[in-house]
Order: sequence, then structure tokens, then C-alpha cells
Amino acid sequence: MLRYILSGLMFFHALIHLLGFVKGYKLADISQLMLPVSKIGGTIWMLAFLLLISSTFLFVGKINGWWWFAFSGVILSQVLIIGAWQDAKFGSILNLIILIVAITAFAKSRFNNMVQTEINQMFQSTPVSEAAILTQENIQHLPVPVQQWLQQSGAIGKEIIHNVWLKQKVWMKTKPGQKEWIEAEADQFFTVARPAFVWKVSMQMMPMLEVVGRDKYMDGKGSMIIKALGLINMVNAADEKIDQGTLQRYLAEIIWFPSAAVSPYIHWESIDSVSAKATMNFEGISGSGIFHFNGQGQFKKFTTQRYMGSGEEAVLREWEITSQAYREINGFEIPVKLEVVWKLEEGDFNWLNLEIIDIKYNQQQTQ
Repeated sequence: MLRYILSGLMFFHALIHLLGFVKGYKLADISQLMLPVSKIGGTIWMLAFLLLISSTFLFVGKINGWWWFAFSGVILSQVLIIGAWQDAKFGSILNLIILIVAITAFAKSRFNNMVQTEINQMFQSTPVSEAAILTQENIQHLPVPVQQWLQQSGAIGKEIIHNVWLKQKVWMKTKPGQKEWIEAEADQFFTVARPAFVWKVSMQMMPMLEVVGRDKYMDGKGSMIIKALGLINMVNAADEKIDQGTLQRYLAEIIWFPSAAVSPYIHWESIDSVSAKATMNFEGISGSGIFHFNGQGQFKKFTTQRYMGSGEEAVLREWEITSQAYREINGFEIPVKLEVVWKLEEGDFNWLNLEIIDIKYNQQQTQ
């Protein structure tokens, strides 16, 4: 709805500039403009109209780069308004609205370009080995419940996964006690030979407040960025605690690409018939977690001690991912609905629920 309102305002504002053109070329008597307008002035009013109307149609069509037309149109429009201030001063309000929308769209585009560059770098820095099949022999050294999980998931007899793209629908809460969920969609990319991921999300916090975020683990380093309107940093965290936390996240999320369980940087220890401890070591950072399975070999939950927050304020808390539903996608049975919880002193904080919408393996290019 807000997009339609903005489109209408932009269209109306563009049309107003035709009045200056009409008066400059004496095509009609325009009583709304008291000051005289020359033909050159009328031509400039027409140019402003063309820039603004172009930005409007490109905005409606969701075409990247519409903001360049908007920036040019607003600047030219404001110069004209200043020259005819008594007649056109209220147009400044519309120029300001358009300028704010264009700036935030430009900022979001820059953010998306930054994330896409990181995704490309991640894929380019990870060698793609020749296709290899995961066999029963490859998993003999693993604890029995992990072997059962790999068999149940359908990984045995299939090509070993070296990269992943998945789309998620997510529901988030930003603090304990929050009642309403924030709904969003996210894309996530993984590589396996050199473990890495990039997760990007866009969510509407309020009608006029869009928030974009990126969580990254690459070259053994983690970082998280969350920006309001693509401009204002709400979170910009990167330190050793974030490094370990993102490593643990990667470890937990191999449930979506099970053949990663045989990667040389993951060491498994048997606990009992339905659980095993995994320890991941990469680039000098280590993190562990316990995988729990049911009697059929399906993943049930992952638990670990993970830093909540960053810097000096970060504290170790129990972090748990629990599977709620399974589905076969592209030949693998994986958990598709999950609940993520921080175990706090005051009680469980279920801050994230997610659903896998689509997943693709061993893609030649990023999505």
C-alpha cells in the first residue's frame, strides 16, 4: 500500500512540472504561476517532468537505478521551485519525500551489492573438486547415530555437496518478552571445502522502517551487520566471539547438507545411541555442539554453549536448534521447519523460527 501511495505522489509531483512548460510556451493561461516563465524556463520545467516521471515508472517497475533519475529530477525541480518560491514552495515537501525514498533505495542497493560481492568472493575462493560420491565406506569412522542420520537423509550414494543455496521464510523476535513476530525472507549461501556462509535478510520492522541484515562466516572470521533503511547501523559486530559463534552456526546448519559431516575440519565423538558431539576446527578457531537424533536417524536438535552478543558484554548461553518438520527436497530428507532458542536464566527465549522454502546443491553460479 505504501508503495502505491508513494507512486501516486511521485506521479502527481511530476505532472505539476508540466504547468511551467505550458506557461513558458504560452500553450494555456496558467493562473497558478504568477511569475513569468520564458521558453527556456519552460524547457527546463519539461526536463524536470521527464526526469521525475521516468523515476516514477522505474520505481513502479522496481527497476534498479530509478533513484538516479529521482536525484536529478529533485535537484532540478528544487532549483525551479526556489526561482518561483511564492508559487511553488509546497513542492519542496514532495521533493523531500522523494529524496528520502531515493536515498534509502540507493543505500539498500549498495548494501545488496556489497553482500553479492562477498558471496562471489566466497564461491571464487573455494575450489570445486571433481564430483565424488559419498559411500558407506566414507562414513565407517563416524559414530553410529551420525551414520544412521546420513543414511536416513539420503546422502549415501549421492554426490558430495560442495556448495548450497537456500531460501528461508523466517519469523524473528529482537528481545525477550516481545509478543509479535517480525516476518521476513532470507537467502543463505554455503561452501564446504572451505567452510563459509553468507546469510542475508530483509524485513519490515514498521511501515516506514525496512531493515536489512547480513551474517557472514568466511576465512574463519565472522561478522554481522544490520542496517535500518540500508543506512543506519543497528548492529556491526566482528570479534573473536563472533568468529566462534558463526563457526558454531555453520556446524549446526550442516543438517541441510549432510555430506559435510565427513569434512576433515569436523571431528565426531560418540555420546550414546542417539547423540554425538561434533567439534569443528578451522583457521585457529574451534567450536563444538551436540547433535541429537531420533530412533529413525532423523535430526532432532543441536545444542551448544554459544556467545550471545559481542565484545565485553557477550556471555555464554545455551543455544538450541530444534527440528519441527522434515521434507525431501532435491533427493535429501532435511529438516524444513526449525525453532531456535536461547536458554536464559529467566526462561527460554525463542527468538527465531524458520522454514526452508527451497534449496539447491552444487550450483555453478550463485542465485
